[in-house]
Amino acid sequence: MDKKLGLPSAIATGVGLIVATSCLMSLGQGTSILGTGFIITMVLACIINIFTALSMAELNALMPNLTGGLAQYTLAGMGPFVTILTMVGGYLVCQMIAGSVECAMFGNAINTVFDTGIPSSVFSIIMVMILIFANLCGVDIFAKIQNVVAYVLIGSLVIMGAIGALGIGTGTQVSQPANLAGSFGDTFGLLGLAFFLFIGCEFVIPISKNIKNERRNVPLGMVLSLVIILAMQSLLVMGMSRYTDYAELGVSASPHILYGQALLGKFGSYWMILVSALAVISTVNSAMSSFSFMCAGMAKINLLPSVFLKKNKRGAYYIGVLLIGVIEIVVNATGMSTSDSLIFMINVAIVFWMVSYVVSNINVIIFRIKLPKAPRTFKVPFGPVLPAIAAIGTIFMIWNIDSDPLNRIRIFIIDGIIFACLAIYSVIWCKVRVKRPLFKAIPMHEVMAMENDMYLTAHKYSKK
Repeated sequence: MDKKLGLPSAIATGVGLIVATSCLMSLGQGTSILGTGFIITMVLACIINIFTALSMAELNALMPNLTGGLAQYTLAGMGPFVTILTMVGGYLVCQMIAGSVECAMFGNAINTVFDTGIPSSVFSIIMVMILIFANLCGVDIFAKIQNVVAYVLIGSLVIMGAIGALGIGTGTQVSQPANLAGSFGDTFGLLGLAFFLFIGCEFVIPISKNIKNERRNVPLGMVLSLVIILAMQSLLVMGMSRYTDYAELGVSASPHILYGQALLGKFGSYWMILVSALAVISTVNSAMSSFSFMCAGMAKINLLPSVFLKKNKRGAYYIGVLLIGVIEIVVNATGMSTSDSLIFMINVAIVFWMVSYVVSNINVIIFRIKLPKAPRTFKVPFGPVLPAIAAIGTIFMIWNIDSDPLNRIRIFIIDGIIFACLAIYSVIWCKVRVKRPLFKAIPMHEVMAMENDMYLTAHKYSKK
């Protein structure tokens, strides 16, 4: 019998996926604008994401052990059109952009400390190629060393944050006000940016069947990972406000490196390089693997081409791995490694993720109405109240995705164009391939039956 994973592994999975160097850039941006006032913004964003995590846990309890996760939930809740729109946009497109940004941040960190004279994109591309090779060989680095990576990563950031917050670093403290938020309303303007600091805990769900006491440890692991992240990031915000100039922090392409050097000199820079490496290995490698499984899950339910179900001799869904890897290489080869372009790319990407979170919360409400007596090993407390609050809160964060109105319009225009393209693809695919009504939910028992490898074969045979 395979050994089951415990609560620490569930927490490590959530923490390891949430903490990324791109998140540290968002943290630096928020701190440069609001100072310690950004902590209030983070608390609000964390609460909304905790409610969404509980919704994800209920969906998993209702439809357990599914490869595609959110794709299957949405197919049974809202039909194929919304499923394709939110999954391809919310996760697939978003992972391509976010993974590219993460690797770009790693390249920036290397050159910030060592000034090699080599373009940052070269280091980024090398990292992507290593992770592609690891995934194609079936060597899942994330799965093998996740606990070590996650806890060394979070431990390092907690220590660095605590040293700064307590004012015991070897560097010189900066004379500047701690809190830049003039009113409580100022904290709302950066909710969209703060949202990015807490996304990803739902990736605990794909390993839920391997977690002991799943009913307790899956939702608890997700919630605790978010709370731990909030505590760690709050310490970093306090530390940054003491040791880094807000103006420099706001324009830095590697704010965590800037903070490490200001706090502990060269030693702090080297420490943050280690943090960057751990974060890239943890997030990008896992995202690459998860991306291939999500594509395979959507192919199983006939929402993506069946080519995504192909495996190599090592058992890897290699089409998905190669697709996201090649796109990340192309994006990084363009040299998009400045602070402005990276933060803009992050904001473009997370709108898609936010939409998928809104849909997840709506799915919970739909299933509460359609299947009130269906067995669930976990239910969100207080009925549909928390999912409704999470959905409304996430929509509010979408509207406040950027404090600059012009940037916000640019983000909405780009996302609107991508969503329009995805909508055209969804309509064509549903009419030609799926041959189902666009907005008619597929019965839950049929969606769960699609998980079986024989479903597509039998379905095709029945049509002859």
